[in-house]
Amino acid sequence: MPNRRRTAAALTAAAAVAGATVLAGAPAAHAVVVDVNYACETKIGPKSAVSPVDIKAVKSGSGYTVTMSFDKGVSDSPVELPKGVMTPRAELVLGGDASGTVKVTGTPNTTAIPPDTPIRIGTLTGTFTPKKNGKVTFTAGTLTVHALGMDAAVCTPKNNPKPSLELQVTGVSGGSDTPPPAGDGGGSDEQLPKTGPLDSALALGTLGGTVLLTGAAGVLWLTRRTAH
Repeated sequence: MPNRRRTAAALTAAAAVAGATVLAGAPAAHAVVVDVNYACETKIGPKSAVSPVDIKAVKSGSGYTVTMSFDKGVSDSPVELPKGVMTPRAELVLGGDASGTVKVTGTPNTTAIPPDTPIRIGTLTGTFTPKKNGKVTFTAGTLTVHALGMDAAVCTPKNNPKPSLELQVTGVSGGSDTPPPAGDGGGSDEQLPKTGPLDSALALGTLGGTVLLTGAAGVLWLTRRTAH
């Protein structure tokens, strides 16, 4: 019995250390939903609307897949838009240790859009390939709604919105003197960050909890096997 207790305690302690290592080695990222006040120039005159914007980034190879999501429409059409004739695109303005823009594009509307109803933008997707390590911010830029063969609405943020995503880029070879976080084991860079409205610490805490649960399961298995 004493030996089993010591073994269980050792495994639990090891699992806790493993969870702490994962938390220490994960890249930092922070995302928030930002209200963007768009002023739109349309074929039927000026329009304006406020839409909550959410920007996420998921590590993909040497870069990141970036998504931009809108909770509300920013303009409407005086005529019905048939299925497949409307495609949105936007620019995300980079800041911090990067400059320029990232282009994101949506998919054509899957159903007809009735006249005089808000055009829902949905989710736009693009790719960000960092050139160096450091902290990079992503802020909503110009949004364009292409419909019926023309740019039906060009919308510009007018409230100087704050960044929707702050991303700590690591592991870019030769791009900066900034080293990767200690204890990442060479693998955490391929898994993280996956960001969204929830604070990344919550997601990382969940990952650490998985390690702890695995350790507890190992303790139970070992105890039962010894009992037999």
